[in-house]
Amino acid sequence: MKQFSNKTIKSLLNKFNSISLEETSSVKLMNRTDTKFVFHTDKLRAVLEKAIEKYKVLEINKIKLPLYRTLYFDTDDFLMYNAHHQGKMNRYKVRHREYVDSGISFFEIKFKSNKGKTVKKRIKVNHIEESFSKESQSFLKENTPFIPKSLKAKIYNEFFRITLVNCKNKERITIDTGLKFKNNFNNVAINSLVITEVKREGFSGSSDFADILKSEKIHSGKISKYCTGTILLYNNLKHNRFKPRFLNLNKITNGSNNFEHILR
Repeated sequence: MKQFSNKTIKSLLNKFNSISLEETSSVKLMNRTDTKFVFHTDKLRAVLEKAIEKYKVLEINKIKLPLYRTLYFDTDDFLMYNAHHQGKMNRYKVRHREYVDSGISFFEIKFKSNKGKTVKKRIKVNHIEESFSKESQSFLKENTPFIPKSLKAKIYNEFFRITLVNCKNKERITIDTGLKFKNNFNNVAINSLVITEVKREGFSGSSDFADILKSEKIHSGKISKYCTGTILLYNNLKHNRFKPRFLNLNKITNGSNNFEHILR
């Protein structure tokens, strides 16, 4: 299938009304419920066209499709990855995130509670670092059970992100494309995949965007960028519980990605 280019995406985004970063302050949703959807890029045009009347697109410095770069940390024995693989709740993700086009970076901690809620805390940093500053060390100790020296930089990922904000409801949508992963030894790209998250305050109910996805026969599904990239880059990790997800990814991408070692 023909790849959906960034040029085409930008052309469609120009049909949306824009919203500024300051205007999105009312929908930061640091304490929220996330629902994820994964689909092939060939469905993205129809999804965006149906969203034009009900959503605004975030625009920063005239950019509507910014590049994000993330560095994830874990222990030597991948304690955070394994907690996710084992289905444990009350789990953490620790990362640096850089908004490349604006030059802004944060050190972030995400906590998934046993009630299914996601809480994100962050502090501003100068740039992505593979080690922790004193401020980051204090922030880590205050908000996780981990000590700084136990965590190592594990994977980088990059993607382009569309952020949509509902014109009426307290809802924010992220649409990620052009997904890439790398470590010191390898790199992998999944260009035909779209990852969307519908983010709502607390346990809010209905979603216009979820209805749009349903109309395109796109259903919710679980995926973690960190776990996906970790499996793709580290072949020796246990991943049997994630095989159904990779079977689904293989189906969505029409077998265009190298998932053979995972699906064996």
